[in-house]
Amino acid sequence: MTRRDVALRACGCAAAGLFFTAMVGCTAERGAEGGAGGSHTPAASPAPPVSSAAPPSPTSTAPPAPGATAVSLVPDLDESKQPKTAAEAQALLDRIVITEDAFGPDVVRRTPFESSPGRWPVLDERCVWQTTGLPPDVLATNTRYFQIPAGNGHGRVQINATVTVHHNRAESGWETARAMEEVVRCPDQKLREGEELKGLLGTVNHQGEQLNNWSEDAFSEFGTYVGPQGGEPQSYFWYQAQFGPVTVAIAGKGAEGFKQETLSQLVVQGNSRMLAQAKQVLGKAAG
Repeated sequence: MTRRDVALRACGCAAAGLFFTAMVGCTAERGAEGGAGGSHTPAASPAPPVSSAAPPSPTSTAPPAPGATAVSLVPDLDESKQPKTAAEAQALLDRIVITEDAFGPDVVRRTPFESSPGRWPVLDERCVWQTTGLPPDVLATNTRYFQIPAGNGHGRVQINATVTVHHNRAESGWETARAMEEVVRCPDQKLREGEELKGLLGTVNHQGEQLNNWSEDAFSEFGTYVGPQGGEPQSYFWYQAQFGPVTVAIAGKGAEGFKQETLSQLVVQGNSRMLAQAKQVLGKAAG
């Protein structure tokens, strides 16, 4: 059994049945503002019990009729389109990463808007996020930061969108495996001074498992976020999906008075958009 298989089983057992099992698109806050990130980021309003935190699916995902087979939404990968250099990877990333338009009129850019180039988050042995240079298997990565400003009875909501480009599918698969291992090893994580993630749980569905017909690998994580602003801990969501050499991820930090369902829908919406763009750029043409 490979290391990846071990991670799949560990995380699947840790949270089986607690996550939604079907969505159009699903790594932690990989690249935090001005410092240590976390391969996962925080989300929504006063946190309910963890077991009730499963977000809704953005589309109808009724199981197929007995004997029916779900139609795959994952095209064949055109391996000739996989980037071979950092410059090619950056050009690919620029075609996948999203702007605030992907979320709707309420979401705006934060400052800074993008992560520092050439930096990569690492969860150390003390479960504290640090940043270092890009590992050999990462050609390019970028995280963009968005928010819904405080108002209308709720606090400031934060959303991060990350795209990472590897050399090939095997490397992007290992990124997902490491993300799952981090949750098992460190259910409590420190993002930076005054900011922590607590009680993290994660699960993964490979293509064809639990109605996952949209991604080669779909990883999701949730817990609670404790921030420097004080007050009650907020819900935290992290959704990641893989297609070929690319992983796309959205993380959300909620706020008091902001509906958890609304945040989860925004997170899924952004992830779905990035995954669709990755498929369009790297998939084989139909016909």
